[in-house]
Amino acid sequence: MKYLHTMVRVTDVEASLDFYVNKMGMVQTKRNDYESGRFSLIFLTADEDAAQVASERAPELELTYNWDGDEEYTGGRNFGHLCYSVKNIYEYCQRMQDAGVTINRPPRDGRMAFFKSPDGISFEILQQGEPLPAAEPWASMENTGSW
Repeated sequence: MKYLHTMVRVTDVEASLDFYVNKMGMVQTKRNDYESGRFSLIFLTADEDAAQVASERAPELELTYNWDGDEEYTGGRNFGHLCYSVKNIYEYCQRMQDAGVTINRPPRDGRMAFFKSPDGISFEILQQGEPLPAAEPWASMENTGSW
């Protein structure tokens, strides 16, 4: 068995691509627009997985956009979050915060943080390797909202 992708539904393609590509730093690997079905499938990957995706088409995140959708997507308790690791969690969270993303669970421990996409998908971000030493402003920052 091999993991291929996770699909999430999005309500605004431009806002979603701004979040995932411009803010998170993911790479778009493929896009298919289906006029007859009136939907789009957009595949993304973490920058460090791009070479693997080029040869294996995995691991990816699939964004599904239904063109005529009036449905509001809500998260069920059976879905928790998507998780990615980064080389420096403090720098990454600062970049996200500078881009207007709310850090719901700051990386107080130098190891773990959470934030949400425009459609409410929760992301866990983990420090690659050992946790970084506690540092301000993160060490004293309170949680915000839910994750």
